[in-house]
Parts: sequence; C-alpha cells; structure tokens
Amino acid sequence: MSKPVLYSQWTSSCVWRVRNALHLKGIGYEVKIVDIDNKKDQFSVEFTRLNPMRHVPAFSIGETCLYESIAILNFLEEAYPGTPLLPKDLVQRAKVRAFVDIVASGIQPLQNTKVLLKVKNDKCDEKEWGRYWISLGFEAVERILSSSSGKYCFGDEITLADCVLVPQVLNAKKFNVDFTPFPTICRINENLKEHKAFKLANPINQPDFPENIPENIKVLYQ
Repeated sequence: MSKPVLYSQWTSSCVWRVRNALHLKGIGYEVKIVDIDNKKDQFSVEFTRLNPMRHVPAFSIGETCLYESIAILNFLEEAYPGTPLLPKDLVQRAKVRAFVDIVASGIQPLQNTKVLLKVKNDKCDEKEWGRYWISLGFEAVERILSSSSGKYCFGDEITLADCVLVPQVLNAKKFNVDFTPFPTICRINENLKEHKAFKLANPINQPDFPENIPENIKVLYQ
C-alpha cells in the first residue's frame, strides 16, 4: 500500500499539528506542497475536490482524502493506536480534548490569515487583534496547565494537547504576545521542542521552508 500523502504548507500551524502526530506515531508519509501564496494551487479544481474548504492540511489515504486538522488527528489516534495520544482515563481524555478545542476553536481561528485579512481591510490593527485573542485564550490554557501538567501538557506522556500547543506558541510569538504571564506554557513548549518528533515536524525542517527567510523570522522556529 502506498504511503499516505499530507498536503502541506510550511507556514500552516494546522498542518504542523498533524506532522507532530505523524512523527510521534512513526507513520511514514509523503508531502505534497500546496503553495498558499499561489492561488492557482489552493483554488485549483484538483485541490478543491480533495478539500472543499481549500485550505491545508488535507490527508490522502488511498482513494480517501481527509481534511480539518482535528479530524485528521482523531483519525490517526484511532487508526494507529500503537502510540496513544489520548489518555486511557475517560475524564483525562475529555480534558485533553477540551484543551485541543480551546486552541483549535477558541484561539487559532481568530488569528488565521483570512480573518486577519478581513480585519486589515476593515482598517483595524491586525497585530493587536491577534495578540488580544491569543493572550485571552492563553490565560485559560495557563490555568488548565497549572494543575494538569507534568513534563508535558497532561502529565509526563505526550497527548494531542501537546500537538496543538507548540504551533500555537509559535503563532503567539509572531504576534509579539507577552509570555510573562504564561510560565507553564513556556516550560512545556521548551520540553517539547527537544523531542525528536517535534523537531522533525518543525516548519524549519520542511521541504518548502524558504532559504532566504529573514533571520528575525527564522529564529522563531529554532
């Protein structure tokens, strides 16, 4: 059977979540770059057929293509249970899923590209907009992690919560969020950055990461 294909773009935090899980579970995959800056890729008939929302990630397995990062994460958890990313305890499992929802539904969508473009077109300060919503969401995340965390978000085993946290921390840095109120987030993020799977999933190690990227941007990924 051929390897699954991940439709990817290096700047996408949603794709990054999926890469984290793929590397943690040791799943081999091929990468197909969707150049978001080149609308011919994103809005092509072929890609629209794969993902009606026309954004990354999309994850193709044989004749089937999945889309939306959290749906893909849940599929990987069920299809490849060998390295679980959800706790066995049902209450803890629900807490991890709630954490994932906070990041994926309550923070990231409010600072993604198409929302910021709308904000900018309406003459708002898109940086201030993104910073406000990320900081508000991180206040909740920090409160949760202050009681749930060990080495990672929920104890000392990596879960889906960790998969979504790392990309969101990078997004926060792009918006110049003040991390002083979020020491637990910072500590866990530093632990995860040292994990082999998260290093492999880092955008800086992706085939389309630009060689000529400014140093002040590149350093955010290191």
